[in-house]
Amino acid sequence: MSDTIESIADPAELRRLCREGLYDGPTSGHAPGHVQANMVILPAADAEDFAAYCERNPRPCPVLEILGRGDPVPRATAPGADIRTDLPRYRVFRDGECVAEPREIAGLWRDDLVTFLLGCSFIAEDALQSAGLEIRHIAETGYVSMYRTDRETVPAGAFAGPMVVSMRPFTPADADRAGEITARYPMAHGGPVHRGDPGAIGIDDIARPEYGKPVTVDDDQIPVFWACGVTPQEAILNARPSLAITHMPGCMFVGDRTAASTRV
Repeated sequence: MSDTIESIADPAELRRLCREGLYDGPTSGHAPGHVQANMVILPAADAEDFAAYCERNPRPCPVLEILGRGDPVPRATAPGADIRTDLPRYRVFRDGECVAEPREIAGLWRDDLVTFLLGCSFIAEDALQSAGLEIRHIAETGYVSMYRTDRETVPAGAFAGPMVVSMRPFTPADADRAGEITARYPMAHGGPVHRGDPGAIGIDDIARPEYGKPVTVDDDQIPVFWACGVTPQEAILNARPSLAITHMPGCMFVGDRTAASTRV
């Protein structure tokens, strides 16, 4: 098992490595040009409220695919894949507490579970790199920096909480270009929600992200923030469902669908 491997171009190969327990690290930089997805799995009793939460908060929670009750196969995103085994690592919540971070969840599977695959900022990273923009977390750690903000999401049922954002540093000119590119990828959360002063959105220390790992911000760069699909994990802490399963932040489900297919 490893949390560092050379970039894997084929999403099916990356999923195989995860399934066989050979990789449990970050997915940013792998399978460029393909979709990557945040994941939330909930009992059917909680799924309706969570679907409403996603509808009311499309920037952090853009829906790629919803799997039917008890169905582990993401037929629209990666036919033949299995969301119970094909992610690098998972988080398991019981009554709002994270109780485990396993490498597979087959033993937890139930016929009443509904899976939500939500868009991820990684979807647009190949387009950013193709435009000559450096993605700092790919160059340094593989893990994007993610922060809890003071911007509240729109509640639905018991699901509520702050928006989480991911951060990438750019020069002001490159930030403009990055914003123009990502605005065309709604499944990658669209354009930035903030740039510049982290304190303006309630981030006290940019060197201490709540999720992921810190990255270097050069003197000529500014932090640029995008809505993040880890936001639902904050909502789960508040909703306290009897069971919830998510991806480990930074360790996404990698699909076969192309990133270009989500561009508008």
